[in-house]
Amino acid sequence: MDNLTVFTEFVLMDVTASRELQILQGVLFLVIYLGALTGNLVTVTVIVTDTHLHSPMYLFISNVAFLDLSSISVIVPKAVVNSMTGCKTISLTECAAQIFLSVLFGAVEIALLVVMSYDRYVAICHPLHYGIIITPSLCSQATAFSWAFALVYSAIHTGSMFRLPFIKTNVIQQYFCDIPQILRISSSDIQFSEFVILAVSVWLNFLCFSFMFISYVNIFLTVLKTRSVEARNKAISTCTPQLAIVLLFFISGSVAALGPTAQKPSLKNLLTAMFYSMVPPFVNPIIYCLRNREINAALHRMFKRL
Repeated sequence: MDNLTVFTEFVLMDVTASRELQILQGVLFLVIYLGALTGNLVTVTVIVTDTHLHSPMYLFISNVAFLDLSSISVIVPKAVVNSMTGCKTISLTECAAQIFLSVLFGAVEIALLVVMSYDRYVAICHPLHYGIIITPSLCSQATAFSWAFALVYSAIHTGSMFRLPFIKTNVIQQYFCDIPQILRISSSDIQFSEFVILAVSVWLNFLCFSFMFISYVNIFLTVLKTRSVEARNKAISTCTPQLAIVLLFFISGSVAALGPTAQKPSLKNLLTAMFYSMVPPFVNPIIYCLRNREINAALHRMFKRL
């Protein structure tokens, strides 16, 4: 054991050794980050300041926008600084923080998407009982439970991954601390315990997405039975953005979980990682603004006031 090296920092790999391309990568990351930052901040601001949007559905949308803003802020600023300065290292503490916060925000978002699907199910399938079932206290309890569950899960996940020192290597074939990469360089004991945790996670995610799938199937069956074209269009306009975000979240999560672990840096691995770490926070505000009529109208009112 005396001859083993215990690593206290990791080396993040670049796709290219060219400084010009590294700077170009940093600029690209910065543009995407500023776009996601602007879109999500505008979404939250519109919902908070416009009294027409003070309803449970938009409360959850503003929470999702905040989570998207937070999740992309965990990874991208550090990646931009590293690309611009040519620095490739990240400390063990920073790496653990990236894992903890990424898992935390991802778990909260899954929980809130489940709650949002139930909210739309009650609003469209049982509209007369909506005010009785979806109360402010229920929304607060659902949000608080989502955060509490995610905190416990993220703490267990991160504690399991970093409970033993890293002695194999400190090279991460990615531009941020990615869970598959940390598992690749961890000990066999950690890999076994993480396998158990990930198996439970897959089961929980399956239950969540099954619940959302059943909810949206019932919603669209009810919408198809609606005779009023105006009511049908309104229902579709409030559901399709949420369904699009659920699908994007599911696809990006599947790519992150099922994609092969990179053994060396490549453009393909960079684009894959960008897809599941940057695209959802960047695209979600665009989906809401383009597909939700109420948010569109609120945006017009805000710009008029300005």
